[in-house]
Amino acid sequence: MQKQIESIKSPVKWLQTSELPTEATESASTKEKPGLVSTAVNWFRRTDLPADLQIHGFASQAYITTSDNDVFGNSDNGGSFGLTESGLNASVRPLPRVLLSAQVLSRRAGEGNTGMPRLDFGFLDYRIYSHEANQFGIRVGRLKNPFGFYNDTRDVPFTRPSIMLPQSIYFDRVRNISLSGDSVQLYGEAAVSNWGTVSTQFGVFLPIVSDKDTELALIGALQPGHLQRDVSYIGRGIFETNDKRLRLGVSGIWLNTSYDPSNRLGDLIGPGTLLQAGALQFSPVYFSAQYNAERWTLTSEYAIRHFKYNNNFNVKPLDGLDFFGESYYFQGEYRFTPKWVGLLRYDALFTDRSDRDGSHWAALNPTARNGLEHSRFAKDITVGLRWNATPQFMLRAEYHYVNGTGWLSRLDNPTAEGPLSQHWDLYAIQASYRF
Repeated sequence: MQKQIESIKSPVKWLQTSELPTEATESASTKEKPGLVSTAVNWFRRTDLPADLQIHGFASQAYITTSDNDVFGNSDNGGSFGLTESGLNASVRPLPRVLLSAQVLSRRAGEGNTGMPRLDFGFLDYRIYSHEANQFGIRVGRLKNPFGFYNDTRDVPFTRPSIMLPQSIYFDRVRNISLSGDSVQLYGEAAVSNWGTVSTQFGVFLPIVSDKDTELALIGALQPGHLQRDVSYIGRGIFETNDKRLRLGVSGIWLNTSYDPSNRLGDLIGPGTLLQAGALQFSPVYFSAQYNAERWTLTSEYAIRHFKYNNNFNVKPLDGLDFFGESYYFQGEYRFTPKWVGLLRYDALFTDRSDRDGSHWAALNPTARNGLEHSRFAKDITVGLRWNATPQFMLRAEYHYVNGTGWLSRLDNPTAEGPLSQHWDLYAIQASYRF
């Protein structure tokens, strides 16, 4: 993916995470061993293709086991090979200022992602203005949602710092709605004296809200109706010093969606309760910071997440709901050698920042919520190790100790199977290949 972006020569650094010293050192110091696959790929790269055509791909397989609760499949019962990711992308530049790029992605990850191939992104990029220090353009199509440091590249294992990204910021439970959308985006990049560069992106988009995990997360139950795609807004700005040691970013989303009961009188959401047409707004703001040294990288991101529901749902738990969630993580990476990288991270999620332990939420309905307070928060300590065997092949292993169940998928952990455990462990290994 890194090589694809370099060949595209996009004016905006979409894959800035791939520019970290660990990636640059690996490519410079690791010799590629000849083989059938690498020989075929090298032949393909040397062959002249029309209009600067580039084709790349990746595949990964993970094994996950947990002491309690399920993650990406039945991980609590002997482990699961339920996380499988693969993608194929292509780009072509028919004109010097025009770029066409697309990627098809297959992701099998528990009940919410069956592995059915889908369009991950597909867009037309027109560079309106280009200068040595300043560039400006527009993109149209299905685009990655630009927020934080990792969302643009989270589907490619080589560009993630770990097997699982910090779930307080990059939820896998509602991955589809956060990953990409059908959008029009303006982008630009400008040099700031001798300090560094500022890159910005702003877009108007229609979110992808058709999956069951998103419906469960936003309205609390699966209904015969469906969530609608309403016009939403997103933007991000990143400052990066010329030596790439310091990166600072701020991102914001104004996401709108509404529930359509499909012209029914109402859909049952609980005993004797009917769910009517209602609307909600989700407007998080993200602050990101990263410092890179020769052997280590420190990264931290903080999010304040505002949820606001109108009064048209006709159910007491949703009508007029207005609260702020809070998320943050602190992460350190250390490069022992160009091939070996260690990771340590603390990650915290609070569904409601004014009710961090979930006690007030449980007190509103003690009969149904007693003992479920831990579903309103999650605190995760992660230790990981990465081995860059070759520039194309990577192995990873990591351990998570988690207090809380706030980011677990409700599809993988249905209430009918019993209560979830508040304190639990997760072990994961992953093998990844790219070309």
